[in-house]
Amino acid sequence: MAQEPSSHVGTYKRFKPHLLMVLSQVAYAFLYFITEASFNHGMNPHVYITYRHIVSGIIMLPFAYFLERIGLTLNMYFASLRYTSPTFLASMINTIASLTFVIAVSLKLEVLDLLNPRGLAKVLGTIVSLAGVMTMTLYKGPIMRNLWSPLIHIQGKTSIHENWLKGSILTVASCITWSLWYIMQAVTLKRYPAQLSMITWMSFLGAAQSAVFAVCIEHKRAAWTVGFNIDLWCILYSGGVCSGLVLFIQLWCTVEKGPVFVTMFDPVSTILVAILAYFVLGERLYIGSIVGAAIVIVGLYLLLWGKEGDEVYTAKSEESDQTNEEEKDNNMPTISSVKKDALHDQP
Repeated sequence: MAQEPSSHVGTYKRFKPHLLMVLSQVAYAFLYFITEASFNHGMNPHVYITYRHIVSGIIMLPFAYFLERIGLTLNMYFASLRYTSPTFLASMINTIASLTFVIAVSLKLEVLDLLNPRGLAKVLGTIVSLAGVMTMTLYKGPIMRNLWSPLIHIQGKTSIHENWLKGSILTVASCITWSLWYIMQAVTLKRYPAQLSMITWMSFLGAAQSAVFAVCIEHKRAAWTVGFNIDLWCILYSGGVCSGLVLFIQLWCTVEKGPVFVTMFDPVSTILVAILAYFVLGERLYIGSIVGAAIVIVGLYLLLWGKEGDEVYTAKSEESDQTNEEEKDNNMPTISSVKKDALHDQP
């Protein structure tokens, strides 16, 4: 009985990254809908990204200072929301792992062994995921009939989803740049392991980049005015929770479990968004999007199964290196004691 508390603590520590990643995906799922509501209210996507980065930087700055002492992607991503739907965006996120793998292989950062079953799984998973993307982009299919009227209505301009192909291109482009960011993030964290400081720097630099881009796109002063409404709550939530807290969780899990572990939870938000969009908000779901999303998720887990072999191999090599170092350390006192005995024997 005395061992039960310690066993619970050990279980919590073991599954702590899993719980945090599930919570982060729930936060992302809510982000899609509050952002869509803000855009329907008239919020400009580029102005929104600028304010979001500013809020994130301001919130994370004191944490980075006291605890550690030390935009292009989001602009395209949320601009595509005006032409597609939250379900489509949440589904396309699952392609980031495959795109990251392709870019890593192209840059010779990833070892590919086609003679190994897991190596073949990586290639097959990438091809399947890209096939799912093509299905979602080029084939909409018939609309699924809603079972009942929407439980929650998002007021505003609901007819902005007018150019599916344009939105798809913007989404794919944002996923490619997101994949490049993941690769740079993994390299940077090895040399600069201060997650809070890195988030703060990324937020302020992203705000500066987005501000320049937004000013070129949107010149009207009214577009930069934010009232005490859904636009303000959307900016505060996305900046403080998603760009601050959730991003810190992802960086922490990347250090603890690796980038592959982080990407394997992306389908959670896809499923949550699809369920809420269809059953609660009454969003129109196309057969092509559902079939394409299912294909992408299958390809994602094929790729992750192949990547799991790399992590096991890395863990075994690190364990063997640690064992060798421990053996060397254990031999050192023996040598010193022998020398001491020899010195005591001397007259």
